Amino acid sequence: MRSKQLRAGLSTLSVVVLAGTALLTGCSADRYFMVPKSDLGDLNTSVQTQRATLVTMENNATIRHDKILEQNEVATQKVLDAIATQVAKPSCPPIPAQKACPATDRSKGRADRLKGKVIVGEVENFYLAGPGLIYKARIDSGAETSSIDARNITRFERDGSNWVRFDVPVPGTKDFVTLEKEISRRVKVIQASADGAERRVVVELQFSIGDHQQVAEFTLSDRSNLTYQALIGRNVLRDVMLIDVGKEYVTELPDSIRTDNDNGK
Repeated sequence: MRSKQLRAGLSTLSVVVLAGTALLTGCSADRYFMVPKSDLGDLNTSVQTQRATLVTMENNATIRHDKILEQNEVATQKVLDAIATQVAKPSCPPIPAQKACPATDRSKGRADRLKGKVIVGEVENFYLAGPGLIYKARIDSGAETSSIDARNITRFERDGSNWVRFDVPVPGTKDFVTLEKEISRRVKVIQASADGAERRVVVELQFSIGDHQQVAEFTLSDRSNLTYQALIGRNVLRDVMLIDVGKEYVTELPDSIRTDNDNGK
C-alpha cells in the first residue's frame, strides 16, 4: 500500500519538475529570439570610412617623409660644397734641415759625462793649477784620499795657522817647483811595506781633468818609487766621476794647457 503511494508521489513530482523545466525553457527561448537584431549597414559604412582615412594618412606620411629626405640631401650637399671650397687640401710639412753635430772645441778640453758625472779611465792626464804642471794620474777607487808627489816637506806657522812648504817635480825633468799651502788636516796612513803608521799632511789643491776643474784634498808623500806621480782617490771620485775600467786617457785637457807642457799625452 505504502509502495503504491510512494510511486504515485514520485510520478506527480516528476510531472511538476518537467513542467517547470518546460516553462523555463520557453521563457529563455522567447528572450533570445524575440530581441530585434541591429542593422549592420551603418557599421560597415563606418569601417569603410575609417579604412579610407587610414590610407589617406599613410599616403600623406609617405609624401612628407620623402620630402624631408630630399631636403636633408640638399642641405648635406651644401655643407659638403662649402667644406670643399673653404678647406685647403692638406700638405706634408717641409722636412726640417738636419743639424750637424758641432765639432768638438779642443781648445776647451773634453770630458764625456754620464748623468752629470765625468767619465775617466784608469789613467788620465792631471793638470795641477798654480805651477801649471801635467802629471799622469792613476785613478784608484781603492784609495780614500788623493795623493801627489812631494819632496822636502817642511811645516811652518804663518799668521797663527799651520802651513807647509814642499817641492813638486817638473815632469820629464830633474827640476822642482816649490809650493806653500795651508795645512787642512793630517791623516794616518798604514802601508803594507812599512812597519808602523805614517802621518801625512793634507792640503787643498786645484786641478783639472779634461774640462773638469775641482779643488780637493791631497796628501803629500814621496812617490818617486811609484809609476804615477799623482793618484786620484774616492774623495775626488765620489759623486763626481765614473771610472771606465780598461780604458786610459778618456779625457782631453785644453789645447792651451797641453801646448805649454811637453809631457802631456
